[in-house]
Amino acid sequence: MKLFYSPGACSLAPHIVLREAELPFSLERVDLDTHKTEHGADYYQINPKGYVPTLELDNGERLTEGPVITQYISDKAGNTELMPAAGSLARYRVMEWQSYLNSEVHQSFAPLFNPTFDAASKALFVNRLQKKFSWVSAQLRGKQYLTGDSFTAADAYLFVLSGWAPYLKFELPNTEELQGYLQRVAARPAVQKALKTEGLL
Repeated sequence: MKLFYSPGACSLAPHIVLREAELPFSLERVDLDTHKTEHGADYYQINPKGYVPTLELDNGERLTEGPVITQYISDKAGNTELMPAAGSLARYRVMEWQSYLNSEVHQSFAPLFNPTFDAASKALFVNRLQKKFSWVSAQLRGKQYLTGDSFTAADAYLFVLSGWAPYLKFELPNTEELQGYLQRVAARPAVQKALKTEGLL
């Protein structure tokens, strides 16, 4: 498989999951300004949506959308910690988090990357994100990870989204639950390897 990625973008989540799953894969970097890959290919020909991630499967087919890609990777690896067994309530809990992170947290970041938004408008979204992260922190109380003691695909996603806050120069809630969680995730060998490979450490 091949993962098309951009350093530090949401494609970092499936990159982490690939390393956690210990599946063989290759990486191809995408410049999101020029929409060219590191080998000079037109990325729009690979993913007409124009954004990362894209996962190219062994048979040449391609999957897009991070939460779907991480679900596919976990199932292919047979890793029921990353993504619990189909039909189980535990799986729906991970999917519930994936859906929340995708629709409520990820999308709230989008305006902050938009240079046409003024400072006042961005401040509204920062306030919204801080409230969402405060709620997430409360859900982590008494847990190692989002759904309990096991690291899942949803944890990879939350970790990546959390990493955007320093880049955008706003602070996440300085709570023991959230900060301790982020430290635990960052210390995982697969996460360290993915961060180093993308030049983020």
